[in-house]
Amino acid sequence: MAAPRQLPARVSGIMVPAAIQDLEALRALTALFKDPSQADGLASSLQLITECFRCLRNACIECFVNQNSIRNLDAVCIAVDLIFLFRELRVEQEALLTAFRCGLQFLGNIASRNEASQSAVWLHAFPELFLSCLNHPDKKIVSYSSMILFTSLNSARMKDLEENLNIAINVVEAHYKQPESEWPFLIITDHFLKSPELVKAMYAKMSNQERVTLLDIIIAKVMADEPLTREEVPVYLSHAELFASTFVDQCRLVLKLTSEQYTDDEEALATIRLLDVLCEMSVHDDLLGYLQAYPGLLDRGVDLLRLIHVTGTDATNIFSACSYIKADSNVANMAEGFKSHLIRLIGNLCYKNRINQDKVNEMDAIHLILDNCRPDDRNPFMTQWVVYAIRNLTEDNSQNQDLIASMEEQGLVDASLLKKMGFEVEKRGGRLVLKSVRDAPPP
Repeated sequence: MAAPRQLPARVSGIMVPAAIQDLEALRALTALFKDPSQADGLASSLQLITECFRCLRNACIECFVNQNSIRNLDAVCIAVDLIFLFRELRVEQEALLTAFRCGLQFLGNIASRNEASQSAVWLHAFPELFLSCLNHPDKKIVSYSSMILFTSLNSARMKDLEENLNIAINVVEAHYKQPESEWPFLIITDHFLKSPELVKAMYAKMSNQERVTLLDIIIAKVMADEPLTREEVPVYLSHAELFASTFVDQCRLVLKLTSEQYTDDEEALATIRLLDVLCEMSVHDDLLGYLQAYPGLLDRGVDLLRLIHVTGTDATNIFSACSYIKADSNVANMAEGFKSHLIRLIGNLCYKNRINQDKVNEMDAIHLILDNCRPDDRNPFMTQWVVYAIRNLTEDNSQNQDLIASMEEQGLVDASLLKKMGFEVEKRGGRLVLKSVRDAPPP
């Protein structure tokens, strides 16, 4: 085989003659090796195929003219056909992978910022190429196919994904396996999360591990420094509805963690992540009002807090308060911080909301929240979140203030504990008054 040609130092806006020759070589090889009896010959031509793909790939870099010229010669169809043939080969692995990768890079470059080429790639590659490449054992093939998907997706093609959910789920799985690769992450944040319908359909079909991965990405998005845009708010309200509804229905699954046989239960972990998402969403003014009014969310949060508090008090388990960590224990566990986050959510749902403040009182949950104001290494910042919740429960609510003051007089609440929390009780005109002795901490 002749030595590979040297590529020109710079690709101009004029169609490179060498690229045409390489395209014709690929066309001939594709036609030849579509014949099953000739498939063995494809292996001996892998170096030539690789060099052809490299030339075509480089010719398409930031060159609209070359992209169009190469596409109009049916190069996309030829490249996709060859990539499909690669899956059937039984040859030396590295040579095959190199050709495979270069073919995908070519498809990514020809589609870059070129809608006509993106349409051609989508026509020939979707869905089969993505189904076979996104879960490929080679990390570079997963990354390059993710690049093609990211480049080709638009709002119209998102509908195709709703009918091929396995592709969308494979992207989430790719991010889980390769968190260092930016393309799966960008597909999810820049495309998937803009489609509430797709997210809802995906979530219903995902494994619990895949759900946790998706929820972690949403947490990162919601916690980002950039506020939600006007266009994003309705989308994230839809996400909030999905996650609040799921949490209300499934929150008691975390109680399985009290049994040793379920200490690593993925279904419970997904429920814990739902709580984390709701906590972060409730920080945003645009989402808080919706969550405060969501039917059953506050009630289930209070009920669950009571259940895990009683469960952790009556027996030693993952929800029991722990004031120290044994030298041989594993500090990091899936339920770490769950109780404090539950109190955080309750506090957020009561922020400047008289209806929810009164509801917590009616559910006899103020004393429950106060009873959790103690050091707990399984729930970092527990005291701070209790203080925050109590401040939100008592703000402009004399009834709740009077209740806590009466608890102190009856000995149900330790005065020193209230003082540590920044409150004290004093008598004014024959009645007990709860007052703040320091500024409220930030949420």
